[in-house]
Amino acid sequence: MKTPNLGSLLAVGLTCLFAQVTTVLAAEKATYLGSYTWRSGDAELGGLSGIEITDNGMGFVALSDRAKLVKGSFTRDKTRITGVQNAGWQALRDPKGQPLKDALADSEGLALADDGTLFISFEWRHRVWAYSPGGKATALPRAQDFKGLQANSGLEALAIDARGRLYTLPERSGQMTRPFPVWRFDGKGWSQPFSLRRDAGFLPVGADFGPDGWFYLLERQFTGYGFRSRVRRFDVTGDKVHREETLLESPALRHDNLEGISVWRANDGTIRMTMVSDDNFRPFLQRTEFVEYAVTESLASQSTKR
Repeated sequence: MKTPNLGSLLAVGLTCLFAQVTTVLAAEKATYLGSYTWRSGDAELGGLSGIEITDNGMGFVALSDRAKLVKGSFTRDKTRITGVQNAGWQALRDPKGQPLKDALADSEGLALADDGTLFISFEWRHRVWAYSPGGKATALPRAQDFKGLQANSGLEALAIDARGRLYTLPERSGQMTRPFPVWRFDGKGWSQPFSLRRDAGFLPVGADFGPDGWFYLLERQFTGYGFRSRVRRFDVTGDKVHREETLLESPALRHDNLEGISVWRANDGTIRMTMVSDDNFRPFLQRTEFVEYAVTESLASQSTKR
């Protein structure tokens, strides 16, 4: 979803600035490792809304909301990202091999399967497509419920579990107190096994299944003067959510517009969350940054049943 007009919401945001700063700092249950701002003269850079980490934290594939993929590698100083190398861009095409344009090109969610297949969710024209390692697109069946989603508030978050099933949910649920429906694709069709609580003005923008089997959800709130981010994780078994934990809530302006999340295990055994921000192609106001946190393992018993 595109960012609202900054000026029009400034007055509303300022009224809750101090309350946010004092409450969210105490909520964090993950350790901040660092941020890296990616600057480049490449006009393609911007709008990153999805990310998958590869090669034990040294590689990545990211998705822009203008139907472009970028693959590259990181340089690191111990735990911190210090640079981006070998970044190359690839334009997404439709199943007939034609470039994606206009409303068809709003790519938002990204999930990487074990065989290298990339699954991408789109809003405006709400759908999920699969891209083979060679880049060929295949359209997945559309759930009937997708037709009723709000324009520019559709399938921003996409994740794949250890069994290869896809999970997606809309950025908006239709009402402030209505839970977000979660749809699951089992290779044949979509079902809606459960919903997730909506509160505090946060909207889902990214998702991933971690190596612990938990479902991680990145959410964003635009306050009128900056962005807040929240990460919750859920123990999902079958068609039910058995446990929910809030790992972090950031105050406005701590990070930019975080939209993509990848959860992975580092060589030291810790679970890392790597997030990427969408600068809305406005580098003079915003930034493309990679943000990393380490999960506190004592927060929950690790699930091994998936």
